[in-house]
Amino acid sequence: MATTPLTVRGAQLLKDELQRLKSVERPAVITAIAEARAQGDLSENAEYDAARERQGFVEGRIAELESKLANAQIIDPRSLEADGRVVFGATVELEELEAGTKVVYQIVGEDEADIKAGRISVSSPIARALIGKYSGDVAEVQAPGGVREYEVLDVRYE
Repeated sequence: MATTPLTVRGAQLLKDELQRLKSVERPAVITAIAEARAQGDLSENAEYDAARERQGFVEGRIAELESKLANAQIIDPRSLEADGRVVFGATVELEELEAGTKVVYQIVGEDEADIKAGRISVSSPIARALIGKYSGDVAEVQAPGGVREYEVLDVRYE
């Protein structure tokens, strides 16, 4: 399986979720199943069915997180020698040339992406266009509405 790039923050979020699933969610589901079993006939027991379904979800998510963390390549942008280049983990301030609007994005792994929080996936069209650019460069992004041009105003490694 290929490695998955993650920022230090993203890896910690996945570890925290995994810990919560193992220490809180899994025991709660086991208790719910035991309580539902104690009620007798399982063939018509909706609580039992719901608890078993929840158990399947929790166990599946645990396996998924363990796999992602095992295959993760954790990248700290502060430790990279990027010399002002846009790289994975960098925070980039951009100006959309046509509209003149400014935006700030951090380029992160797919699991960390959250456009509302200013984190875009490294596999998104805008991130792919920005990788390797320097402050002052213009990146052309193929968007659904046509080509958009963004000028790189600043690159930070936070």
